Amino acid sequence: MRLLVAGGARVDAGKTTFSAGLLERVGGVGFKPRAGNDYWFDHDDYRRSVTAGRLYGKDAKRLAAASATDVTPEAINPVHRLWRPAPGGGSGILGRDDREFVVDRVGDDFVVNETVTVPDLAREHLPLADATGVATLAEFNDLMADRHLPTQRALHERIDAADRAVVESYADVARPLRSVDPDAVAVVEPGRARVYDGDRYENGCQVATGGPDAGQLEERVPSVTDMIDPEARVDLPALAGSARADPAAVADAYEAAYDALIATAVE
Repeated sequence: MRLLVAGGARVDAGKTTFSAGLLERVGGVGFKPRAGNDYWFDHDDYRRSVTAGRLYGKDAKRLAAASATDVTPEAINPVHRLWRPAPGGGSGILGRDDREFVVDRVGDDFVVNETVTVPDLAREHLPLADATGVATLAEFNDLMADRHLPTQRALHERIDAADRAVVESYADVARPLRSVDPDAVAVVEPGRARVYDGDRYENGCQVATGGPDAGQLEERVPSVTDMIDPEARVDLPALAGSARADPAAVADAYEAAYDALIATAVE
């Protein structure tokens, strides 16, 4: 069974809380194909991982802890990006005017943006001496074809081989891997979850790719869900911080949503 959790809102949709509770309910392994955190806004998480010579985020850490087997955050999240704010503006390599990418971890390897200053702590603790550097978008695109895509394909094989897999997307991206082929999808946002049949959701993704934004690598959730009807809409209650941190408590609170998702997956 492959279950995809996507976000209806760009930030703070509640995907990881929902995914951790879902893992408590169905067992299996959680996967976060791509993730990132910010040197400034997620500084505690950044320091915690980097001082241990690692680079991962709190979402992957929570999913690994909630999984039924012993996995590391890096194993379930093979591509992780460290960002930093760009308060002076400018588009940078990736064309963002608000932030710039600093370091990518791709599997066990690292890629460094040579056009920015890597924070001292990362430079000191991460194994960047042999990292590949990029200075232009063309270089980065070539590197992603050589490093990122094979790493994602290898993760897809692991997801396919898992008896039960919960795959969490990032931001409001409709599918973190084009080849996930989920049995059912939960689109989560504050206060509600919408449940979709996996095949219909996949068809919606393909149509969205050929729409006005053709050529983009990522479909956004609203572009997909505007075209298809959900199998179910379920209210999600607000949870205190202690409950959000406890997958068993989340599984109890979100029971109706998980029932609808599993029923859709096995139809």
